[in-house]
Amino acid sequence: MKEISVSSSSIIISKYIFFIVLITIPILLFLSHRNSSSSAFISTTTTSNSDSDLKIRPGYSTYDSYIKKQLNKTLNPKLRKIWTTRDWDRKIQVFSKFFGELRNGNLLSDSSKVLCIGARMGQEVEALKRVGVSDSVGMDLVPYPPLVVKGDFHNQPFDDEIFDLEFSNVFDHALFPEKFVSEIERTLKTGGVCVLHVSLSKRADKYSANDLYSVEPLKKLFKRSELVHTRTVDGFGLDTEVVFRKNR
Repeated sequence: MKEISVSSSSIIISKYIFFIVLITIPILLFLSHRNSSSSAFISTTTTSNSDSDLKIRPGYSTYDSYIKKQLNKTLNPKLRKIWTTRDWDRKIQVFSKFFGELRNGNLLSDSSKVLCIGARMGQEVEALKRVGVSDSVGMDLVPYPPLVVKGDFHNQPFDDEIFDLEFSNVFDHALFPEKFVSEIERTLKTGGVCVLHVSLSKRADKYSANDLYSVEPLKKLFKRSELVHTRTVDGFGLDTEVVFRKNR
């Protein structure tokens, strides 16, 4: 009887060990696969960013935290006073010069419907109206009627293909450059023009969300447009004008 009892116990223990091994192996395989996949993703991402001429700045844990930081600048009472007083006429003169050059290059006309992205108080919109482009409007997180309406450039509040030209000097504030550009291409008419003023030679201010080191990333981002020209400008700390035309 004692031998039979020992034998029975051995069988039970063996079955138990087999069961444990049976359920453990798939779990170990799953964890191994997940860890190797995560490592590969991190490695790929790091390599891609290190080789890129467009780098997203760290520090934004949520989209709300990004918006809050942008609003800290836009709603700053001292800056808003400067933008509407000391800077108002000076910036309108500079923008008028830029838009006059676009007109001379047949990229802008009096009948153009124009959107200014990240227009704050609307100096560029006022400049357009003064040079004869009356159908123009600005967009910013904080509206400034009647020149600027409320909108997020990552998700423009406009229908598809309604603008002939879109102008922006705030590309560096885009947390998601791909979305920034795709929204421009969505709301531009076929044949419409996008004009960006960017900084390539120096880093922008503390409110910027990305750093651009060449025009090449822009050429990749504008998937439905072709590059028209680039040129050097002196635009409030921005040194390069990049123009694209939507072709489809």
